[in-house]
Amino acid sequence: MEKIIALVDCNSFYCSCERLFRPDLKNIPVGVLSNNDGCFVSRTKELKALGVKMGEPYFKVKELCEKNNVAVFSANFSLYTNISDRVMRTLMNFAPEVEVYSVDEAFLDLTGVQGDLEKYCKIVRETILRDVGIPVSIGIASSKTLAKVANKIAKNYDKLGGVFYLSDQKRTDWALEKTKVGDVWGIGSRSSEKLNSLGIYNAKQFRDYKNERQVQKIFTKLGRMTQDELKGKYCFELSTVVEKKKEIISSRTFGSPVFDIGTLRQSIANYATLACEKLRHQKSVCASIEVIVRTNPFKNVTQYYAARGYKFNSHTNDTRMVIKYAWQVLDELYRHGYEYKKGMIRISEIRDGDQGQMSLFEQTDNSKSEKLMEVIDRINRREGPQTVKSMACGVDNKAWKMKQELKSPRYVTGWNELRKCY
Repeated sequence: MEKIIALVDCNSFYCSCERLFRPDLKNIPVGVLSNNDGCFVSRTKELKALGVKMGEPYFKVKELCEKNNVAVFSANFSLYTNISDRVMRTLMNFAPEVEVYSVDEAFLDLTGVQGDLEKYCKIVRETILRDVGIPVSIGIASSKTLAKVANKIAKNYDKLGGVFYLSDQKRTDWALEKTKVGDVWGIGSRSSEKLNSLGIYNAKQFRDYKNERQVQKIFTKLGRMTQDELKGKYCFELSTVVEKKKEIISSRTFGSPVFDIGTLRQSIANYATLACEKLRHQKSVCASIEVIVRTNPFKNVTQYYAARGYKFNSHTNDTRMVIKYAWQVLDELYRHGYEYKKGMIRISEIRDGDQGQMSLFEQTDNSKSEKLMEVIDRINRREGPQTVKSMACGVDNKAWKMKQELKSPRYVTGWNELRKCY
């Protein structure tokens, strides 16, 4: 039986999440900015039509946005993650296997589904729009790479109703001819340049290129598999098991320069808290941390970069212990008189919680620590992020926090910011 794979991709996902609670923004240009309100990371079709590019710095087009009444938002990741979870849970009702590929994309295995597949996927699309409120595009094909191609066609041609199925050779040839080789999943700009030098400019030409040995020599086995996928061969399996992270990094660029050790401590404590929450979420423990601080490399100031690690005697996921030793490392790194712009904490040597190495030289009651962390996590999941946190994190120090002047309310993740109906 031929494999049938569908790729479901949320349209302008971050912008769609903002529109979900602001129906007045329908047909209005909407854009979402990166950390510290830097560059555009999500744009609606209306904003693209104005000529605003992905990654465009906001300050360069601010006047254009104001002139055209563009609704611009700071990134609200807690909102986007929550809406993403709802979309993915809805998708799991339509396929036996679902691979959550990213926050706004998922692959569905529709092998064996009877009847009209385009009609079936339109039902999927309508259900997500009705139950979650997010518009999606769906591409259907016999491989993941072809499903990506089909999805892009579905997204760009309104007449298709958001769904496109590469059901025959004629459709497939047309879609691949319309797709630049650099837009094929897994082919970056450098690989695209190499293919262009061989006279290959679109996906159809890459699929039909006869010298397979040369393709493998230049692009390794993955390049050959990508070519096979364009031919309709199913090479990349769906990954339905979420792999645990082997390293967790928590980092932010400060909204304004930081000079004193006290403010730096608060930022590192907050980053350690976020990293430990992620660690416990995947039921893991760690044995090593690294703290990094640096100045702004893009500013004409005296530069300083420092990094140092610390190895625990036993594995842990206790936020208090991680903050304690992160502060010790920070005190060693800190140098007075510098204008710090970024702090980072990296957690590594991660193991499953039941495989942590114990220490002969430390007396710790892990059961009490585990219960305390579990209660804190439960409260924060119910009441909102960092409802309960260590005092080491500070109360409300705005000096090191990201610049988010245009952030929307946490409509579904904070009690005090719930949407009010009158």
